[in-house]
Amino acid sequence: MILQSTNPANGAIIWEGKVDGPEECQKALERARAAAPLWARTPLGERLAVARRFGALLKDGLDDVARLIAQETGKQLWDSRGEVNAMIGKVEISIAAQAERAGMREQAMPFGRSVLRHRPHGVMAVLGPYNFPGHLPNGHIVPALIAGNVVVFKPSEETPAVGARMAELWTEAGLPEGVFQIVQGGRETGAALVAGDIDGLLFTGSAQAGRVFRHAFADRPHVILALELGGNNPLIAWPDNGGDGEPEAVASLVNHSAFITTGQRCSCARRLILPTGTAGDRMLEAVLTQAAALPVSAWDEAEGFMGPLISARAAAKARGAVAALNASGAKLLLPAAAPRGDDSAFMGAAVLEVTGISTPDEEIFAPVLQVIRADSFDAAIAAANNTSFGLSAGLIAQDAALWERFASEIRAGVVNWNRPTTGAASAMPFGGLGDSGNHRPSAAYAADYCAYPAASFEAPRIESLPIPGLAR
Repeated sequence: MILQSTNPANGAIIWEGKVDGPEECQKALERARAAAPLWARTPLGERLAVARRFGALLKDGLDDVARLIAQETGKQLWDSRGEVNAMIGKVEISIAAQAERAGMREQAMPFGRSVLRHRPHGVMAVLGPYNFPGHLPNGHIVPALIAGNVVVFKPSEETPAVGARMAELWTEAGLPEGVFQIVQGGRETGAALVAGDIDGLLFTGSAQAGRVFRHAFADRPHVILALELGGNNPLIAWPDNGGDGEPEAVASLVNHSAFITTGQRCSCARRLILPTGTAGDRMLEAVLTQAAALPVSAWDEAEGFMGPLISARAAAKARGAVAALNASGAKLLLPAAAPRGDDSAFMGAAVLEVTGISTPDEEIFAPVLQVIRADSFDAAIAAANNTSFGLSAGLIAQDAALWERFASEIRAGVVNWNRPTTGAASAMPFGGLGDSGNHRPSAAYAADYCAYPAASFEAPRIESLPIPGLAR
């Protein structure tokens, strides 16, 4: 069976190759298991040197890798460049995080010393997403490898070319044979991989898939499970009594939060909560005016803010979700325009008013924003927390007291003030609560799930210990 990936903007074939089935996955895991002991014993300095060579190769090939990401995902080139830069930065960030969170330390004791070491788990399976096909799996792979684990990586079936390029770069960086391997394919390939002999599953993807993995691994407690999932993320925009804040500035923060990467970020704002009354009306009008004017283009045309979704199928699904909300009573404020036809992957921003309507608590992974009006800040926070997810949340307000309250009451792992909900730093943890994860945040905290602590009491000599009640 052959796997193909295509440019979502024009259908051009970007990559094609063989689908790896259960037998190939089994062989990859066997090679990984055989390579694991030697890589774990490799001195940390040598492992770090390989990771740094990988980062240097990425830097040397930044433009080529960014163009490949843009071609395969449809992302704007400025967005793809940002992704490659994040991949490069991840190397030194992971090295620093490993030293801080998973290093070695010792303390003198009367008998000798106590020592804390961190040991690799062994064979890690990494399943990557399509929206950041380099950066997000890279955030698992780099810390896993420097911790001494071996990795078998399955990219998204939508973005196999980026995954294949990453594998080439790791080989070029000097990883020993078997330490990093790639298998290509869709759901069946992923299922065969995670059903095999693994010590950890590092996954970035949908909440639905996360639920499947939680159940599947309930009886496999020896497998470390790190889930980075989606969100139905709230953004509250709340002026003070004087109606502070330029509506256009508020609109820019909202539209960056909701529509960057064509809404295909797990941290995108999905729900905008505004006050009832004139101040909220002014903000909403500015959001709609700006959203309607957001430029949509293919990456190699005139520079745009949004590109196509990952596929025409994804765009059709998103437009269907908008239609379903509209049919359930939501007021369509900005239509999900199809600038290049209903059968293309291109889709404009969609905004719906859903105040007082029961809507599904789910992530629409597309440029779709639902607006809720609230009579008080109490009601706004209650609406924001009315979700089973808990990934990101944001507040746009000048009042510092509102921010202090919001930061203490909102349930989310990434909580921003007067910045887009998508703002996150690789040097900090990234993850969420509830259906957004399993309390194993990634980014800098990936060091925590890539190694386990081993505490030791150590004495250089064998000495007799007194045994109470035993005559000597």
